Amino acid sequence: MRLLLLILMLLPQLGRAQGAATLVADDVILTADEQLIASGNVEVLYDGTTLRAARIIYDSEGDRLTIEGPIVIRAADGTLLTANRAELDPTLENGILLGARLVLDQKLQMAANQIDRREGRYSQLYKTVATSCQICGDSAPLWEIRAERVVHDDVERQLYFENATFHIKGLPLLWLPRMRLPDPQLNRANGLLIPEQRNTSQLGSGLKIPYFITLGDHRDVTLTPYISAETRTLELIYRQAFVNGDLRVEGAVSDDTLLPENRSYLFANGRFALPRAYQLTFDIEAVSDPAYLLDYGYSDKDRLDSAISLLRVTDTTLFETRFTYHQTLRDDESNASLPPIVADVTYETRLRPAFGGTLTLGADFDTAYRYSDTDGDAGRDVSRAGGQARWQDSWLFDGGVVAKFQTALRADYYNVEDDSAYTENDVRVAPAIGAELRWPLGRQMPSGTAHLIEPVMAVSGAETFGSTPPNEDSTRTEFGPANLTALSRFPGEDAVETDSQAALGVTWTRTGAEGLTSLLSFGRVVRGREITEYSRSSGLDGLRSDWLIAGQITTPDGFIIDAQALVDEDRGLNRATGRIAWQNDEVALRADYIWQGKDAAEDRPDTISEWTLESEFTLTDAWSLGLDARYDVAADRPVRGEIGLQWRNECVTVDVSASRRYTSSTTVDPTTTFGLSASLSGFSSNRSGGPAAGCTN
Repeated sequence: MRLLLLILMLLPQLGRAQGAATLVADDVILTADEQLIASGNVEVLYDGTTLRAARIIYDSEGDRLTIEGPIVIRAADGTLLTANRAELDPTLENGILLGARLVLDQKLQMAANQIDRREGRYSQLYKTVATSCQICGDSAPLWEIRAERVVHDDVERQLYFENATFHIKGLPLLWLPRMRLPDPQLNRANGLLIPEQRNTSQLGSGLKIPYFITLGDHRDVTLTPYISAETRTLELIYRQAFVNGDLRVEGAVSDDTLLPENRSYLFANGRFALPRAYQLTFDIEAVSDPAYLLDYGYSDKDRLDSAISLLRVTDTTLFETRFTYHQTLRDDESNASLPPIVADVTYETRLRPAFGGTLTLGADFDTAYRYSDTDGDAGRDVSRAGGQARWQDSWLFDGGVVAKFQTALRADYYNVEDDSAYTENDVRVAPAIGAELRWPLGRQMPSGTAHLIEPVMAVSGAETFGSTPPNEDSTRTEFGPANLTALSRFPGEDAVETDSQAALGVTWTRTGAEGLTSLLSFGRVVRGREITEYSRSSGLDGLRSDWLIAGQITTPDGFIIDAQALVDEDRGLNRATGRIAWQNDEVALRADYIWQGKDAAEDRPDTISEWTLESEFTLTDAWSLGLDARYDVAADRPVRGEIGLQWRNECVTVDVSASRRYTSSTTVDPTTTFGLSASLSGFSSNRSGGPAAGCTN
């Protein structure tokens, strides 16, 4: 019969530490010489730790536990310890376990002839085999580490190996007299990270060996030497967490055969929460030469921007100030004429006046500064200070008609220097007014399919008083469903859409009972006078805009088709974009296409026609494949191609990759890169293994 002994008075140390322990056994006997013997399904529960055994003998005179197995000890942190026989003190902190096995975080298992427990902190394992692989019968695991002695520190979460040999399928490959590795429950520790073998057509074969250094609980740095026949590079990543934000700095310094001087780059960014809901962010980007980032694969950026900003957003107000420094890496641009320095300040507040609607008031200032003193675009400096007021309201009428009315007034003061084509100081005032009607018409079919047709019509008028300022912030305009009924479709403040106009559109949405959803939209803008401020490829120039056509199809099994086009009656297709995507548990596919015609106003002398392909395939439980490509159809040449293959099971991950980057730049050469990395599961809390390989072999 099962006997439950709620308080083990014979374990005084447990009683002092915790006050109680629980023993469960089929049979408990107290002998004449003060030995307590518990046998049959013995289970001891104490302070989150559970011990199961076949038999426990407690000797009160020697204050010692003799435990006969099979023994299973499961700690509160998930550590599992098994043994055939053990001699322990009542606290289970000191003693010897024979024929033992230690399992850490259900990932790393270590089998030893003997385990010595010391101070409740150290476990010394003798004649040890460590692996995170599944062991199939008597066959050797995929990898294992055999060591004469292993010390596990429960507090520091470290494993210390002595006279260790690394084996693959039983074949010894590497011997190390001493080695230290983190146990699976350790988040951060000094030491080597996963090495990466890298082979490029410009830098040759090389090896990256990252070393991670903790600098307290909230800071760390990763130093990565990159060594090949063509380069000596040191990479750095510094991270620090603050109470109110975080900081990250990364960079590298190289001495290579590609250029005679040393090369380097620095990227840094931070975000901090300040009092009164302010957010401070900054971003620093610098590089020694235009080709460095692409040569080493650090970034694809061809323009760098370093910025610092202060932002505050509440329910009714917005405040933002930003200072940005631009650096170009393009062959056909110079830093002096970008402009390199741009600064702006914006404030908006939203009010609910007593007469109804929403009143938005705003003020802003921005400046664009160029180093050059050349008269004209290359040297022009522009500063603007302005304010705006916008009121809008909407009403719902019988029959579901929705009406919206809005009016706006904007006034700006401009100071223009180093450009004689413009007045040095001028004021521009731009009032605007507009109304919009929408009439959603819905129908539910007996089959459950729903149809919604929503025609929309918007009319507006605007005018400007004062001379026309230079356009610094509205040179690229996108025409789409989101701004079909806007008063002005310029993205910035320097250009304003004037005179009368009308926007007409209709959207049809079908939601099928089977889960398939489709959407189709048409729209166009008609004006009272011809607009010349818009570029031809924007689709908004002339008396009538291009036809805007947009559609989307979404299926319940993860298939998406999304397309948008601008079509001119006379010139035909002006701009087109498309996306096709499909995803399930095994496959993720995406293809994007863009077509844009020539446009000198947007510095595009050639037609753009380009495909971008992205794919991921889960081939089996262990194998996965990724394929990415970018192809320039207009130039009939590839731009980029990449393939990545990963094999992963419960104890190891191997990544193999190959990529080719093509370029037409005179400062950057095409590069082919091969990469290889492998990692062992069981020594990192952030890297868990994949599915078990199984023992079918």
